Amino acid sequence: MKKRKKGGFTLVEMAIVLFIISLLILIVVPNVGKQRGRAVSINDRALQTELNSQVELYRDEHNLKDSSSITLSELKKDGYLNNAQIKQIQKEGLKIGKGND
Repeated sequence: MKKRKKGGFTLVEMAIVLFIISLLILIVVPNVGKQRGRAVSINDRALQTELNSQVELYRDEHNLKDSSSITLSELKKDGYLNNAQIKQIQKEGLKIGKGND
């Protein structure tokens, strides 16, 4: 009668697999952090552009020459911005006007 050899991994094979996984993690993790920072920056610029567009629309429809007197609450009241946009603008510290492009 022949004895069957049980299948399994040797310690060397396991060490090699763990080494490869560790290398992949070392490569991927720093790149993910950089991409997140870039995405936040792009989101902030898009939000600032949207805010400036809404301010320009408000100025044109209300025949205003200067946007310095326009507030976020006025833009919300007249339907130019919603609650989520206002919260995000306040969280990011964005200002009304073209100075933050």
